Amino acid sequence: MSSQVDLELLSDDEALFQELEKEEDSEIATLREQRIREIQAEFARRETLEEYQHGLYSDITKEKEFMDITVKDKYVVGHFYHQDFRRCKIMDTHLEKLAKKYYNTRFIKIDVANAPFLVEKLQVKILPCVIAWKDGYAQTKIVGFDDLGNTDSFATGALELKLIHAGVIKKKEDEQVQAKKSIFQSKNDTDSELEDE
Repeated sequence: MSSQVDLELLSDDEALFQELEKEEDSEIATLREQRIREIQAEFARRETLEEYQHGLYSDITKEKEFMDITVKDKYVVGHFYHQDFRRCKIMDTHLEKLAKKYYNTRFIKIDVANAPFLVEKLQVKILPCVIAWKDGYAQTKIVGFDDLGNTDSFATGALELKLIHAGVIKKKEDEQVQAKKSIFQSKNDTDSELEDE
């Protein structure tokens, strides 16, 4: 702003309006450029996530690959299913909807016939069984439909809420709230610095 003309020195109304328009145009252009960069960064992030199957509900056939995904990705929701179980197919429809909605979480499934080691280690005894991991650690285990209203016609929102509470899927508002801790805090301040003053 130091390179701009002092508005109080302008006596002509027309010159004042022109100067204000220039100032407004440069601010809008700066905001537009910043927003374009943000959109491009988000697009690149989503492209990368798609490359790693985020946004899709993937059927994994190898037990080792399933384990690697749960350890490698930050947020993973895994469904242990049997191809002939009707309730597993119901769970699939709900997880498929959530996979499209939550790009930051990887949604996968594996047939229990292909994962005998995991079925035994994770004590998967009732199907469908959904386990959610964060940084390789199990956060929740949903067995059958008991926690989802104990009905075949449960709402996707019930499953979504369970996964939100487990911390493996995040709403956009949650991500923004975490980024801004306090209205009195600058980027470099911490809570302890503010308390000392």
